Amino acid sequence: MSREGEVEVTPDLAIPRGELEYRATRAGGAGGQHVNTSSTRIELLWNVRTTAVLDELTRERVLAKLSSRLDGDGWIRVVSSARRSQQQNREAAEARLVDLVRRALFVQKKRRPTKPTRASKEARIAQKRKRSETKRQRRGDLD
Repeated sequence: MSREGEVEVTPDLAIPRGELEYRATRAGGAGGQHVNTSSTRIELLWNVRTTAVLDELTRERVLAKLSSRLDGDGWIRVVSSARRSQQQNREAAEARLVDLVRRALFVQKKRRPTKPTRASKEARIAQKRKRSETKRQRRGDLD
């Protein structure tokens, strides 16, 4: 998943670790004495606006897709506190960042509208006729 000194997002795109900012803080919630004394929670920040690894088209796509997760300066923040060690939380935060960026880079294939075939149209009409005939036969003479 990560090469030395960078976090691999796709085979063509890797974020240098120098662009990533890590903060270690104390994790909140239950957990006893260990969690209250150690800074194992990791905040990972990456600035999408100023990164050197994205070209303009890709940057615009990522900014648009992740707009709800970005702050005013273009920083994306990923937090991990699920694990007991700082290193494991760092790896988990990197994995979540990679997942977010991959999903933002994914371009949906344009749907090509199709028309029903002649046979399918005829089959639909035939089915309607058959259903109509069945209902007509069920009707009693009202005269």
